[in-house]
Amino acid sequence: MKPESALVEAGPPAASGHPWFGDRRIAPPPVPPATIRRMLDHEIRDTGWPYQRLLPAAPIALPRTAYAELFRVTAALLDLVRRTALETAPTTEGRLAAYGMPESENQLFVADQLTEERYADCVTRPDIVIGPNGPQFLEFNVSGALGGPVEVRSRLAVWRELYADEQGRLPFSSQHPFAVRARMFHDLCAELNVAPRVAVLGSARDQGGATRYFDLQTEYFASQGLTARFFEPEDLHEAWDCPPHLRYGVGLRDFTIPDWAELGIDTAPVQDALDHGCLLVGTQTSTFLSSKLTLGLLSEGRPWMSAAEQALVDRYLPWTRVLSHRFTHRGDRKLDLVPYAVENRETLVLKAGIGMSGKQVAIGRETDPAAWEEAVVSAARSGTSVVQDFVSPRTCRLALAADGADTPYDADIAPVLGPLLFGGRPAGMLARFFGDGTAGVVTVLGTHSSDNCVVAV
Repeated sequence: MKPESALVEAGPPAASGHPWFGDRRIAPPPVPPATIRRMLDHEIRDTGWPYQRLLPAAPIALPRTAYAELFRVTAALLDLVRRTALETAPTTEGRLAAYGMPESENQLFVADQLTEERYADCVTRPDIVIGPNGPQFLEFNVSGALGGPVEVRSRLAVWRELYADEQGRLPFSSQHPFAVRARMFHDLCAELNVAPRVAVLGSARDQGGATRYFDLQTEYFASQGLTARFFEPEDLHEAWDCPPHLRYGVGLRDFTIPDWAELGIDTAPVQDALDHGCLLVGTQTSTFLSSKLTLGLLSEGRPWMSAAEQALVDRYLPWTRVLSHRFTHRGDRKLDLVPYAVENRETLVLKAGIGMSGKQVAIGRETDPAAWEEAVVSAARSGTSVVQDFVSPRTCRLALAADGADTPYDADIAPVLGPLLFGGRPAGMLARFFGDGTAGVVTVLGTHSSDNCVVAV
């Protein structure tokens, strides 16, 4: 397909659209939707990804300036998020208390606190929607186990094959997440003065019994000069209890404590590996960075922030507050937070500090008033939740391939955008959306939504 023929006018904007998305998009390739679906399904196979009735028939395209903006702001906000989380207390024990973390999170820290803090933010992916005033960062996912790298790699592989011309030219650009992450580990090994060997820690039990999700990653690492191996936790002792030249000094922590607790997987081997010098990133301190409480503290303002940093927060973070019985401010207005949250149900969202995949989230306008008041009052007692402005998401147009359809069709979707940053470098972008144009809590697992990668044009 000739690159110049793939870019088309986006078409008349929907009432819910936004100029931030630009005026061009990528047309579907000249193949049947069934072919696109088969290719997409083939690349993502055996990675735990669910069936999706609606799949994209083209990548989501952003203007280069908009695409770059999300990475630039992600890096700047991540720095503020990190500083905010670390300042809550000078020690790990103090932070656990300040955040009201469950006892299950009081584990898997490395002994050297400087190392623990330094490598907490190696891997991140915020969740962003485009609101009436442009990009709004709803939360930060800071964890080696976040979704995105395998998904973006798989979707991007299909679009590269379908859109490349005879010379391999493409009508779009995108970073390859595996390539950027491999570079991060090369740099990490050099910084720590350890051999270029990467342990990928996870469990096939978390992927329906298949290992392809991990095999894709280790095979790519190997192609980039990194010795890599996938370890189940029961085998992790082999990463350090071996001759020195065979040890793994660094690794990717591709699991979460709640997921493994649900599966009954013991984390003791992980602590053993950490205690014997295998640094798994991101470190457990990433839990503080991921907490919605951190965004609440940042949104309210920190005394060390410059005027430019405060302006950045005001522009890109929706109004967010740690919920408790106290007074706060909204602009120049002083308000009693709990009564304010109860009375403004239709404009707010209630989120637990710790939660994944859209769990522990209540959207006020979708919640019964009595149930909302009960949830707000209960959350205020614990002090481990936030209230956040509901952002009405704007839409862009995308071609979709429905299961069984003979031709692609256009839809206006409200994507949740997730730029990936590895070691501070842009590493591709994930998007999740409902194919019918609705909005809400979008997670591919459990909400019958769809996913895609985002590219620049």
